[in-house]
Amino acid sequence: MPLQKLSALIDAICNFVICNDSSLRSQPIIFNPDFFVEKLRHEKPEVFTELVVSNITRLIDLPGAELAQLMGEEDPKLPGANSTASGFFRSLMSLKRKEKGVVFGSPLTEEGIAQVSQLIEYLHKNLRAEGLFRVPGNSIRQQILKDALNSGTDIDLDSGEFHSNDVATLLKMFLGELPEPLLTHKHFHAHLKIADLTLFDEKGNKTSTPDKERQIEALQLLFLILPAPNRSLLKLLLDLLYQTAKKQDKNKMSAHNLALMFAPHILWPRNVTANDLQENITKLNNGVTFMIKHSQKLFKAPAYIRECARLHYLGSRAHTSKDDLDLLTSPSSKELQPLKSQKRSRLDTCHQEETQQRTEEALKELFRHVHNMPDSAKKKKLIRQFNKHSTALTPGSDVPTSPAPRRTRSRSFSGLIKRKVLGTPVVLERKSRDATPEPERVSKENVHLLQKCGSPAHMSQAKLKSLEGQKEESCRRMRAHLLSKDSSSL
Repeated sequence: MPLQKLSALIDAICNFVICNDSSLRSQPIIFNPDFFVEKLRHEKPEVFTELVVSNITRLIDLPGAELAQLMGEEDPKLPGANSTASGFFRSLMSLKRKEKGVVFGSPLTEEGIAQVSQLIEYLHKNLRAEGLFRVPGNSIRQQILKDALNSGTDIDLDSGEFHSNDVATLLKMFLGELPEPLLTHKHFHAHLKIADLTLFDEKGNKTSTPDKERQIEALQLLFLILPAPNRSLLKLLLDLLYQTAKKQDKNKMSAHNLALMFAPHILWPRNVTANDLQENITKLNNGVTFMIKHSQKLFKAPAYIRECARLHYLGSRAHTSKDDLDLLTSPSSKELQPLKSQKRSRLDTCHQEETQQRTEEALKELFRHVHNMPDSAKKKKLIRQFNKHSTALTPGSDVPTSPAPRRTRSRSFSGLIKRKVLGTPVVLERKSRDATPEPERVSKENVHLLQKCGSPAHMSQAKLKSLEGQKEESCRRMRAHLLSKDSSSL
């Protein structure tokens, strides 16, 4: 039975489902928004603690010693620790904690939470009992129930053997016999500072009105760095007290009355009396009252912590797991990315065009207004300022035309002849005798093309024949050179 309760508790806390069944893939997947926060907390506790504490110090002012205590670098300095007074109450509490059992009086463990969760589950069904958590139960029945929880035996609380006041008193006893309070000694000074968070007036002066938003944010951050067992049990306990306070018309237990019952067990330092705390008692009780009233918001990580944890894994390839990559590279996300980029580019283009259009209309209206002004020195001055601007910004100006592209030089034989006849300087490089270029033939088409083009200096027939003769002579020399080479190689 305890193992089943523990597994159900873990499932309720995690609230994260990965579905591998192909028949259920079309169903919506339950995704815990704090998944990456929990992942970072378990895999890199130092990085996680530094991230959270840096944001806590942004909200509350912690001196060096208190900050070191919160980080666990120094032992917490608590009120009454250096006091030599040893009253009856302090001695009695010390003697009680020496009698350690498997559950009661021992450090908080998952096994202890599984046992105590039976008490919490039973009390959820009996919240209408008047004076719940205030009226003490029967001491004999409480001892029987305590021994059963310490031994790990199954308990049937619904059998009617135990009363709801017995169970409620035993729950308070379990919390009071923990070696340290549920909210830990390290966080004691931080809770006192959170209770002092108040609003500011228009002049920047502090008022007496509590700043609820900042208090909730600070408690969210502080609960993130609690040990995992403490955080799990605190969530179960505050939820129980929240539901109890909702039925205060039946049980006569308001949030403040419940805080008076539980503040000494979950927040007060161990082995201290009310005299040691003095003026801090009111702050601590009001702090627990605030936790009960807003318990449904305190166990969610702030949005910026979620984003930092998500970017820590998804923003770096080195720390991204396969499951995370599958979430990122899903087909739907791949299809949405180009659509989003196209939509964004269209919006940017439309915005630019609209802005340009408005600018042109404003310039035209301004130019029209200046033009309609009566002749004066001011009008002339404004017109000169308009003329100083570039023609692109002047209304009604023509768009400057781009220069005509340069014509590419022709490399054909007819192009060479035309440049020769027109007097264009042509630099001809003599090729070495080893090179064997292909001779170009002068066809009738080239001659007709030259005649059609018509140049300022008309070509004479004799000049054209001389050019053709020179070309044929060069071809003969090239053939002779090739024949001589072939004969020498043979």
